[in-house]
Amino acid sequence: MTSFPTGTDGGGAESSPAAAPHIVLGGRTIGAGQPPYLIAEMSANHGQDLDQAVRLVRAMKIAGADAVKVQTYTADTLTIDCDNPHFRVGEGSLWEGRTLYDLYREAHTPWEWQARLRDVAHGEGLDFFSTPFDPTSVDFLESLDVPAYKIASFEIVDLGLIRYVAQTGKPLIISTGMATLEEVGEAVEAARDSGATQIVLLKCTSAYPAPPEEMNLQAIPQLARAFGTPVGLSDHTLALAVPVAAVALGASVIEKHFTLSRAQPGPDSAFSLEPEEFRAMADAARTAAAALGTASFGVGAEEEKSRVFRRSLFVVRDIAAGEIFTAENVRSIRPGFGLAPKHLASVLGRRCSRDVARGTPLDWSLVADS
Repeated sequence: MTSFPTGTDGGGAESSPAAAPHIVLGGRTIGAGQPPYLIAEMSANHGQDLDQAVRLVRAMKIAGADAVKVQTYTADTLTIDCDNPHFRVGEGSLWEGRTLYDLYREAHTPWEWQARLRDVAHGEGLDFFSTPFDPTSVDFLESLDVPAYKIASFEIVDLGLIRYVAQTGKPLIISTGMATLEEVGEAVEAARDSGATQIVLLKCTSAYPAPPEEMNLQAIPQLARAFGTPVGLSDHTLALAVPVAAVALGASVIEKHFTLSRAQPGPDSAFSLEPEEFRAMADAARTAAAALGTASFGVGAEEEKSRVFRRSLFVVRDIAAGEIFTAENVRSIRPGFGLAPKHLASVLGRRCSRDVARGTPLDWSLVADS
């Protein structure tokens, strides 16, 4: 979201975990053990051009996204038209010196486009949903029958909005940028008390772009333990490794801003991925998820043909019947057709039961009195 970031202190208490660690969105099960659900965020990268917005949706499909997300607000639903210092973006931001009203007026996605964008997304096989910012936007999105809602990090403290969205009964994805654990707990409690049964929490660092070293991805499993929900990542870095690391830590959802080109000016282009980058991220994240597998040991299906190349005990010199097995005539070598190497100590010093040629795998029938 194009927003002027504000700070908050850490700390807070955990809430009781919910019962279900999975949700269903657009017919897809999202949660542990499932491929990551990849959300491409359009944000302001349409440049107020509907044709470009349509091109973005189609490029998102080619790049491997599962869903298109937009934002439903106007400058007037987010702030007021005022240029005193409280309403100007401060130093060190991409939007330094601009008024919030001016910024949001440039960045908003016209509401009259959104049915068209939904239809294009559905035609591409993509889910389409949005981030609402006030009750009027929720009501509008209900008229579009969106399958889910996203709460932006900056709105996690607006418990009234969260309750209003939760009353729709649809899945709720909540970004947690800047929030203390206590504030996350308050948001989850408000959502659940108002009827939300399917919630996803997204770890987020609300900096634009966000430095990888400030992502603190270790919070992902902590959020999952604390609140019993699927957890994902809303990522404003340009580092493709960050989503992969998040998946390895249990992220079930990855959200990234998407642009046709960062060379195109716009409020959000500097921290958005281009199509080829999103494709690379999508492939890597899904590969990482598949590689996690389960905590299993032993011989896997693809390993079975390699089993023969393990070490085992072989006769390495011709041995006559009655001769003693020694370190000179029995060794642990490849391949794996003989006794396991752990039996070597039990074999040495005993007698051979018959004549044995060099290169014979050792088995117990060759060991006298075995």
